[in-house]
Amino acid sequence: MKTMNAARFKATCLQVLDQVAQSGHGVVVTKRGKPVARVVPMVNRPDRIVGAMKAEIAFHGDIITPLGAEWEALKQ
Repeated sequence: MKTMNAARFKATCLQVLDQVAQSGHGVVVTKRGKPVARVVPMVNRPDRIVGAMKAEIAFHGDIITPLGAEWEALKQ
């Protein structure tokens, strides 16, 4: 992550915000060499949690019926 001092960030704030939005890479702002803030791109989250990944998950076959395989932990 790129770092810059607070004075430079103050002078170029709008440009830095545009760069962060375009590149997706954050910037750490320092004061006297110590990090004080991090500017990171916004992550768009869905308004609703339920159904947010509707098109991302696919079921292949039966997920409830046991497989019939014996587990090592149960052999004691």
